[in-house]
Amino acid sequence: MDSSLHEIWQTGAGSPFLPTVGKGSQFLVGFALLLFGLSLTGAFALNRSLVNLPIYGVPASLAIAFGTVYMFCAVGVYV
Repeated sequence: MDSSLHEIWQTGAGSPFLPTVGKGSQFLVGFALLLFGLSLTGAFALNRSLVNLPIYGVPASLAIAFGTVYMFCAVGVYV
């Protein structure tokens, strides 16, 4: 762990970051996640119970959260 900052910088330059979801498909992924999350929210609103919370509520909130982040990245609002 006695590497200098310059050595770390040089080794990092050889391996660029490649995101899992490319810039060209972030809008589609974000839109699909938001649509999926909103449809799960509607299904949960029609039949609210404690049993349906992990089935509909948690996936809906996660899909809306990740969909919002992908949409922000797709349109140029970086968080």
